[in-house]
Amino acid sequence: MKKCIELAKKAEGMTSPNPLVGCVVTDEFDNVIATGYHHKYGENHAERDALLKVNKGDGDTLYVNLEPCSHFGKTPPCTDIIIEKGIKNVVIGMLDPNPVVSGIDKLKAAGINVITGVLEDECKKLNEVFVKNMTQKKVFVAMKTAATLDGKIATSSGSSKWITSEIARQQVRVIRNRYDALMTSSSTIVADNPNMVHRKKVILDRTLRTDLKSNIYKQGEIYIFNEEKDDIAGNLNFIKTPVKDGKISLEFVFEKLYKLGIMSVLIESGGKLGGRALKYTDKIYHFIAPKITGDNNSFSCFDFQTIDNIDECLNFKIDNVEFFGPDILLTYYPI
Repeated sequence: MKKCIELAKKAEGMTSPNPLVGCVVTDEFDNVIATGYHHKYGENHAERDALLKVNKGDGDTLYVNLEPCSHFGKTPPCTDIIIEKGIKNVVIGMLDPNPVVSGIDKLKAAGINVITGVLEDECKKLNEVFVKNMTQKKVFVAMKTAATLDGKIATSSGSSKWITSEIARQQVRVIRNRYDALMTSSSTIVADNPNMVHRKKVILDRTLRTDLKSNIYKQGEIYIFNEEKDDIAGNLNFIKTPVKDGKISLEFVFEKLYKLGIMSVLIESGGKLGGRALKYTDKIYHFIAPKITGDNNSFSCFDFQTIDNIDECLNFKIDNVEFFGPDILLTYYPI
């Protein structure tokens, strides 16, 4: 099952709105005779990718991190080819949250022995985006921030390049690729003029104050949420958005993104949007550089409230700690 997960990760950023799936086939002596994974949305699922390499009767056990499908979609049902190839045992990491799938019943009806729940937690984490999409019908919201040891993302003058090392910034590009779109604010564009290279980008620009010649607009499909107009101009999609207390409605933004088929978004912004978006965020990637600004007027990661009691803090669970060069990456979830 660990091998299935490793195979599935090869297609990060390529399968949405489908899940990440890997497959391993062994013979009766537990020798691996074929592997496969879902390479790209619309292409063969992992089970079919693996079993097309196997002669009928050669395979004994099939391992897959997600329940095989039993319905026609972009490709034929995976259960059909499992049965056709004479597989005797199927080991599944997690059940598919999509009720249409229901592949287990079909496999059992064909006399195949089915085992479920192997490394289930790891399999669910692998497809956390897909699980939220299926169970809540909402976009998965992740956030990335980079700060000094004293929690600062820029000095009081706005200087922020670069807080983290090149090795850490390379990992940011890996993280970006996992998500359907990147999101940022007009304030970040005006202050930093970032490139944020990605196939889809979401800009929150209430008054349309950003220069359309800015780096961020030079490539990708771009959605600009604003209070003034609905329009399409080349790669720019202007979406008129409700405003409350002078702020773009994030509820509207996330609901609209899901309707547009954007299943996941990674927010990269300053502390204002970062703070406002925390209540909607499912996962946070927090890079920390071994630096201290000592600047009382510098900018913080999350700037959204004033509290008197420490019990009013938002609470999170740290899931993973990694080093990239001199920098630390904390990955954590709200609790």
